[in-house]
Amino acid sequence: MKQILQKQLQKVQSHFDALKAYSTFVEEMNFDFSVEAFNGLDIPQKAVLEAYLKRFASLQDFLGAKVFKSLLDVSGISYSKMSEVLTLVEKEEIIDLDIWIEFRNIRNNLEHDYPDELEEALMDLKYCLDHFAYMR
Repeated sequence: MKQILQKQLQKVQSHFDALKAYSTFVEEMNFDFSVEAFNGLDIPQKAVLEAYLKRFASLQDFLGAKVFKSLLDVSGISYSKMSEVLTLVEKEEIIDLDIWIEFRNIRNNLEHDYPDELEEALMDLKYCLDHFAYMR
């Protein structure tokens, strides 16, 4: 089980490294997250924002579906459903559940509403970029 967890943590690091690289690229773009600025981006720049969001969602999904459960398994802590997993990893001070839920809500909004509410989507993207270090 520890080997599985180690591989999972390596994958988490890979996701985090990609998020950091995308974040640096966005910083270098001097993007102000306005609709006007977004409309002025070229296709590769928009692709970086899209890639960031996909990687962010993948990381959160992977942490929730795999890593948190493996951490509990290795620690010998039993659980039966996802809500228990999240409560237990918060108890172990691995996550702040309120922040985790906020990330999840933003991720879901971006998955389902983008680009219908572009201004809100851009603010959600900014929040994710500003707080990506929390996912580590």
